[in-house]
Amino acid sequence: MKKITSILLVAVMVTLMVVGCGTQGEDVATGDSVENTTADNGTTDAGSADASDETSEVQADINEDGTVNNPESVEVKEGSLVFWSLFSGGDGGFMDEMIDAYNSEGPDMEAQPIMLVWADYYTKLQTAVAAGKGPDIGVSHVSKLPELVEQGAVVPIDSYLEDIGVSMSDLYTDGSIDSVTFSGDTYGIPLDTHAEIMYYNRDILDEAGVELNSEGKLEINSADDFISILDKIKLVIPDGSSALALTNSGDDPYRVWWATYFQMNGTAILSEDGTEVTLDKEVAMEAAKFVKSLYEEGYILEGIDDHQAFFQSGKAGILFGGTWATGAFEKTEGLNFGAQNFPKLFETDACWADAHIMIIPFAKDRTEQETLESVKFIVSAASDGGVTWAKSGQIPSNVQVVNSDEYAALDYRSDYKNALNTAVLPPQSSSFYAMKAGMIDTLNAYWTGQNDVETAINNLYSELESNIF
Repeated sequence: MKKITSILLVAVMVTLMVVGCGTQGEDVATGDSVENTTADNGTTDAGSADASDETSEVQADINEDGTVNNPESVEVKEGSLVFWSLFSGGDGGFMDEMIDAYNSEGPDMEAQPIMLVWADYYTKLQTAVAAGKGPDIGVSHVSKLPELVEQGAVVPIDSYLEDIGVSMSDLYTDGSIDSVTFSGDTYGIPLDTHAEIMYYNRDILDEAGVELNSEGKLEINSADDFISILDKIKLVIPDGSSALALTNSGDDPYRVWWATYFQMNGTAILSEDGTEVTLDKEVAMEAAKFVKSLYEEGYILEGIDDHQAFFQSGKAGILFGGTWATGAFEKTEGLNFGAQNFPKLFETDACWADAHIMIIPFAKDRTEQETLESVKFIVSAASDGGVTWAKSGQIPSNVQVVNSDEYAALDYRSDYKNALNTAVLPPQSSSFYAMKAGMIDTLNAYWTGQNDVETAINNLYSELESNIF
């Protein structure tokens, strides 16, 4: 991995601290420990991001959904490990269960969760780390981790794993281990893989005369098979419904494009060393045209802002969505749904995926013992808490959890756990997070008719190149 100079790192961090962040994003659930009280500098040691004499009297600014805008001002129980989390909606509730279970076992140090606004999370984390006051525990997407490692925002944990007798090879696949390994050092504990899968409304399929196979799944082996099913659904759904639930722009059609591109045998987006763009423009255009055809042929209702909620309301026959929706759907009264892997539409079985990694952010004042206790927590969360986390719908990274009887007993999860085998994760590049934003913007311009497909993909390619440094 390329190493940025210390001057550049300082410049980046100073810029982050000046710019700050005020954008509201997706809903993020909060832990029970967060209180709207004045921060106490004497109890916020390693966990307070920007605590100082000037800010010690600042009230914690908590939103209606429980997320915190200024996590550095949350009062922290003395002797606790501060965990900054980005999990939203139902995810946060399951993480709270895991934390409560861990704390109930009487560890030397309990974990205290603080849920940040999703859109602000990484900026606030990087700002805190720049000040040397990162939280004890954090979360990163695998797509963001290379950037955090390169910035020195995350500490390696190999020596601590050795101290507590944990062997990564006993718990994780080679791919999971590789995703958190940089220059031979381990920078986190894989928590899950969250993939784009397919959900279907059994009642709508039944009305449309679409039969499920002997495994209770849709039999789809080509794009023609898929389109045939959508055509049948279109014939029976009322106005205001959609054969396929998908937003008209943003992350979700991008994820379908990603899967389609790799199903069409598109080459890797970047070279293995991350220094060269290797995207196949022709395949990228074909994948983009396929996704747009789903809109043009009327399979997707125009103007869907939240495709998960739309499907959850019973208005769509099929949903392309993330594994994290399963836990919410199970709790939805009257929703008769099924789930399976993203369908194989073209030559190669592939789907979009990312992963959550539990990390130890850099904090200059944190003691070795506090770091060790933090590592104990993240190992336990992914192992002992793995089945609880699976209830959210995510696919646990820990192989012992996935192979357990407890996991097998959970409804729906086994129907798509093989997405682990077809998932195409982001390249291990410190530039990729910025690249993704550029790719989504250029594809949005095509989805919404602002550019033709050739212009869109040329712009996408240029965005990729401009972010290599």
